[in-house]
Amino acid sequence: MLNVCAPSPEEQQEIASALAHARAKPVFSSDFEVDRGRSVLNPGDNPLLGSGAAPIASDTASADFVRIRHDFTGQSIFSTVQYSFSRDNEQMVETLVFRVRDPKDLLQVSIEDSASSVTTAAIMLGAGTPANRIKLERFGKSSVVLARCPGGPDSPPPDQSAYERLFASASSLLADYRRILGAKVLIPEELAKMDNPKATAKPPAKKTITTGHY
Repeated sequence: MLNVCAPSPEEQQEIASALAHARAKPVFSSDFEVDRGRSVLNPGDNPLLGSGAAPIASDTASADFVRIRHDFTGQSIFSTVQYSFSRDNEQMVETLVFRVRDPKDLLQVSIEDSASSVTTAAIMLGAGTPANRIKLERFGKSSVVLARCPGGPDSPPPDQSAYERLFASASSLLADYRRILGAKVLIPEELAKMDNPKATAKPPAKKTITTGHY
């Protein structure tokens, strides 16, 4: 099982090395992608939910998302960076993913944070929510994960002070790429288009009727 609360010293070094390779001043190619959509969650597709599980309410069974992708050029070990923002009725989640150009041991690095949906996306992005999860996906090996771990009902949160430098490095990268990718402006704009689709709908084309004398 993964020890996401207290990774080993070797795993900590792997995380630090991967984060260090994600340059804060990237050079992008002209290729990029921005897309938005809605994912409908079907509890029947989740094998972890038993037949006796309570059904998911219709108003919490979908999530809106916006994704931004850019390709790296130059000597970066990463080929692409993808930033995604998703929201449902419970929470909002930011995920920053770096995919390795020539995967041998490391495949990709992801950084994640989350906040309650009681606030807006613009406020969350402006507040600079810190990272709470770092994941390294490796080729032929189990993943390396570091996550903020809450305490249980009868136990306090574990002492994770030894990993603060890793969380701080991940949070700094997330803040850098929010700025570089223009997420603070783009994400609220794209979500607003989903909230009010009529405002972005194109008017029907006008038909031109030509008359003449024959």
